[in-house]
Amino acid sequence: MTSKRIFYLLIFLVIGIGTSPVKSQTVIESWTPEAMVNQPALGSPAISPDGSMIAYTIRETDMEGDKSEFLTHIWVASADGSLNRQFTRGEHSVSNPQFTPDGQFLSFTSSRSGENQVYRMYLNGGEAEQITHAENGVGSYAWSPDGNKLAYTMRDSQSEEEKAREREKRDITIVDTNFRFSRIYVQHVDADSAKAIYGDDLHTTSFDWSPDGSTIVFAHQPTPKTDDRYKMDISIVPADSGAVSLLIDWEGTDSSPRFTPDGNSVVFTSHGGELEAIGIQDLYVINLSSREIRGLAHTYDRNASIVGFDSNGHLLVQEPRRTVSGLYRVPMNGSEPSLLNREDGIYRGFVVSDDGRRVAHTFETSNQPAEVYFSDLRRFSKQKVSTLHDQSEFPEMGKTELLTWTSNDGMEIEGLLTYPVGYQEGDRVPLILMVHGGPAGVYSQTWTGAGSIYAIQYFAEQGYALLRPNPRGSTGYGKEFRYANFQDWGYGDFEDLMTGVDKVIEMGVADPDRLAEMGWSYGGYMTSWIVTQTDRFKAVSMGAGLSNLVSMVGTTDIPGYLMGHMGGPYWNGNMESYERHSAVYFMDNVVTPTQIIHGSGDLRVPLGQGQEFYWALQEKGVDSEMILLPRTGHGPTEPKLIAEVSSQILKWFDKYIER
Repeated sequence: MTSKRIFYLLIFLVIGIGTSPVKSQTVIESWTPEAMVNQPALGSPAISPDGSMIAYTIRETDMEGDKSEFLTHIWVASADGSLNRQFTRGEHSVSNPQFTPDGQFLSFTSSRSGENQVYRMYLNGGEAEQITHAENGVGSYAWSPDGNKLAYTMRDSQSEEEKAREREKRDITIVDTNFRFSRIYVQHVDADSAKAIYGDDLHTTSFDWSPDGSTIVFAHQPTPKTDDRYKMDISIVPADSGAVSLLIDWEGTDSSPRFTPDGNSVVFTSHGGELEAIGIQDLYVINLSSREIRGLAHTYDRNASIVGFDSNGHLLVQEPRRTVSGLYRVPMNGSEPSLLNREDGIYRGFVVSDDGRRVAHTFETSNQPAEVYFSDLRRFSKQKVSTLHDQSEFPEMGKTELLTWTSNDGMEIEGLLTYPVGYQEGDRVPLILMVHGGPAGVYSQTWTGAGSIYAIQYFAEQGYALLRPNPRGSTGYGKEFRYANFQDWGYGDFEDLMTGVDKVIEMGVADPDRLAEMGWSYGGYMTSWIVTQTDRFKAVSMGAGLSNLVSMVGTTDIPGYLMGHMGGPYWNGNMESYERHSAVYFMDNVVTPTQIIHGSGDLRVPLGQGQEFYWALQEKGVDSEMILLPRTGHGPTEPKLIAEVSSQILKWFDKYIER
């Protein structure tokens, strides 16, 4: 028996064998938005160096009285199932669990002392020790391979002059100046302070230690502006500080660098030297001695996220594939990727043990909430670790099935249909068309009982069927499908949606006279577009939707993404394209009662987008209402506000649709 396994056995004896439940058994008597958002939810796991222990987070909800917040804590479990207990407690959330390289401690971040800092605790319990004292709080962090140092990112502080101006109320802002860059700091575990390892004005987005701990590779963009992610490059720098050496400076996004186990190369994802604003993440490797760059085999969706390496040095990536997702092994010699998991479902949050033999991850399906599992990479097989929902009681669910249909131009489209609870074959029921964001989002086979702005089982319990299509532009179906709505917003994708509705009508499920629609972000865009193109829907709800692409592109924090789809800025002979795809230029056609829901602080789709559409609806005399969500950006983060969205939508639909 190895010394580490003996150590973990002692931990079991100290902490105790068995399983402790969450504070109370999860019992949902009815699929209400409040009950759905109130259920505990799992976060991504961490795995010990030898793969024998797994840490994960559980998020719970406090909606008592004037409270509306989430509280997250860490649980620790053994891979053999002999231990599964809560590790952290208290009134402050913790996140980002990581095992130290020697396996003796579990580290995490928390703002319990004010700013977000890194703490560590012995695995057998005790008091948490604060490791970092970052003035502006820690962003991401990673232990050095020997465990003696910690690297983390932190945003720049204000200068003394800036602080004085703020105190004196002279703190004007000159846009696109005085950026607060996120830089990498390294600190010895026994020291009280850290130092920045580079002084260049580079905004770090991700980084990785070399296996010998001497070097850090990192991805960076020229400023913290969201749109500058399209200018992301990759560099290396000595871990004890020094000159930055540029590795990858291709046009477009180069990101997520990771050292190979031998330290001789770095793998990364990239647009491949040509800006791909709509988005791809192809895999490349650079030899650090020769600086030769090779492309690895394309993955199915060309949208891979790097996980790590297996015991044979093969790259592991996770990626969506149509309505499911999985773990893939990508040989470093350029051979084709292979799918490791056989069972369909949603696999997320993969982390690999140091020896490359085991991974921990979460898994869920449409009818099964997420739990944490570990799998042996020599022969992938899920072994459940967490027991969050072993004793949960849920009411009857509306079943979900995968549909396929052909759009008007012959393109094959998929979608997920959730039936009303207790549906009897032959019944004609009201149908909600539900449109995802992006447009490069995707509806996948996730747990339909989850609490979210669109509480699927809530509507199903109220007698509605719900169709969630993946029209052209969705991720998970390959690059060509994702690019198929380039300069075509509102046209081909509209046909994909409407032929899906027709499919459910032809199945004898949907009542053609009781149709509703709702969508958030790009889904909200499609809502505004739909009501200008058809009067088939009795009511719609537009969430954080964009209705005027001309005003949108100059006010959003991601103008490059919109220009990528429209083929450039509107003033470059392209105005017709922007107007052709903007709902506000077709307002004369609108008769459908329309609800608008928008966050008051939304920067992604600025509030003016919803206001423009609401004003036009009111001016035209269309029955409409606008709901503002306070303290909300592009989507609500407070549990009560999350629950409120579906409640308000159902009230709106019920005004116009008989159930």
